[in-house]
Amino acid sequence: MIISGGVNIYPQEAEDLLITHPKVLDAAVFGIPDDEMGGQSVKGAVQTVDPADNTGEFAAELLGWLRDRLAHCKCPRSISFEPQLPRTDAGKLYKQTLVVKFSPTA
Repeated sequence: MIISGGVNIYPQEAEDLLITHPKVLDAAVFGIPDDEMGGQSVKGAVQTVDPADNTGEFAAELLGWLRDRLAHCKCPRSISFEPQLPRTDAGKLYKQTLVVKFSPTA
């Protein structure tokens, strides 16, 4: 669970929606420390079907697409692209690696 601006956000909602986009292969949504948001801000990491889609334009398009389908407070403030999302041998998403990578103090 992510706590952002006093709101409890369940990342699974945004992840489930992101993977329904035809250009998205895998997605992770997690919280990173953010003093401005009063705890954490919502961050997304996406693995695209075609790495050529890993552009700022597609990130903006994907954020808009997500905001049309989900409450804005539940949507990531930004999306980054990863060649492959970190998963355990059992297939569980290992978000802590992403949190460390994208935290402002990293």
